Amino acid sequence: MAREPGNRGRRDRDETPEFADRLVAINRVSKTVKGGKRFGFAALVVVGDQKGRVGFGKGKAKEVPEAIRKATEQAKRQMVRVPLREGRTLHHDVAGRHGAGKVVMRTAPQGTGIIAGGPMRAVFEMLGVQDVVAKSIGSQNPYNMIRATLNGLANEASPRMVAQRRGKKVADILPKQDVAAPTDSPADMQPADA
Repeated sequence: MAREPGNRGRRDRDETPEFADRLVAINRVSKTVKGGKRFGFAALVVVGDQKGRVGFGKGKAKEVPEAIRKATEQAKRQMVRVPLREGRTLHHDVAGRHGAGKVVMRTAPQGTGIIAGGPMRAVFEMLGVQDVVAKSIGSQNPYNMIRATLNGLANEASPRMVAQRRGKKVADILPKQDVAAPTDSPADMQPADA
């Protein structure tokens, strides 16, 4: 049984993709030169592991697949980690801004889903957020919306991070929860006339 040349016994790294990617926008761009116009393509891609890491990238090339490949490579190099509550939503409400684009993101109860438009939805899906409500205000440019979303997510802080910053314990940061009497147990739920 012969091995493949050039692989030297290493496993193929493309067997299971580590990251998911989403193409957000593709534009045809032109450059005017002496002989006329040269056309190319610009791609905007969001990449994430759906476990709290996300990044975006831009790529330009004469062909669409090459532009997408360049954008994906750049996105993988620019990934950031965002703390998620219960692995499904944000810890607190945040707002982000880039240029004329402003986004507001709010936490949501379980089962809400991703209520967000366009490029913001791609960021949340690649990040692994399952429940969030988001609104974009101002610029609808996908580049500005993604940057504004990531700027807002950069301000996201878990209770552990806030406690560490303030020099307190996590229990001091979280709101006090009253220990209420347990609700009706199945044994208490007898028919009234029995």
